[in-house]
Amino acid sequence: MKKNFLKILFITALTVSFTSCKDKAKEAETTAAEAVEETTNSESFSVNTEASSIEWKGFKPTGSHNGTIAIENGVLDVANGKIVGGTFLIDMNSIVVTDIPAEEEGNAKLAGHLKSADFFDVENHPSAGFTITGLEVVEGKTMLSGNLSLKDAKNNVTFPVTVSNENGVITLTSETFTIDRSKWNIKYGSKSFFDNLGDKFINDDMELKVMVKAAKA
Repeated sequence: MKKNFLKILFITALTVSFTSCKDKAKEAETTAAEAVEETTNSESFSVNTEASSIEWKGFKPTGSHNGTIAIENGVLDVANGKIVGGTFLIDMNSIVVTDIPAEEEGNAKLAGHLKSADFFDVENHPSAGFTITGLEVVEGKTMLSGNLSLKDAKNNVTFPVTVSNENGVITLTSETFTIDRSKWNIKYGSKSFFDNLGDKFINDDMELKVMVKAAKA
């Protein structure tokens, strides 16, 4: 009986582990910030901020929270119908929580905490930035690389995207990917910086999904 119980426990743990690994979005390859090459003979496509979006999701042992962040402005550099560069500003004051009803106290409390010095410190860092450094096809997938500036740190991240160009509108959509917030010195509740957090920690991995629409300026 004990052997059967242990066998069932092992299979259950294995199943949970497999499911968690399967459901987790892949972490973006993260390296040191790269030099940005100047683009020539390209056209500028202005980002439609109303039609573009960034979705986020954060995790902790007891669950998760999700929401959106707005793109403040941006431009894509396009040559021969293909993206060759671009820069975006992200409005960190626009952080919105969507998994808690807006009228509930917890919504404003969480949004305020995320904007505080514990997390993104928007008073001192109201904008984040992303500058494209490369776009290439790897094993059938289009991989976008760019320097992500967040708080007081800058790293280059690479993640898969799809790109379409229809009727003069370019749409760039990422797969859901994760970044490790500790690499941008976002320390609150991180086991990368603090010991003895028990089950009070917050995962370093933060999921993002980006969709950008841009039209010729």
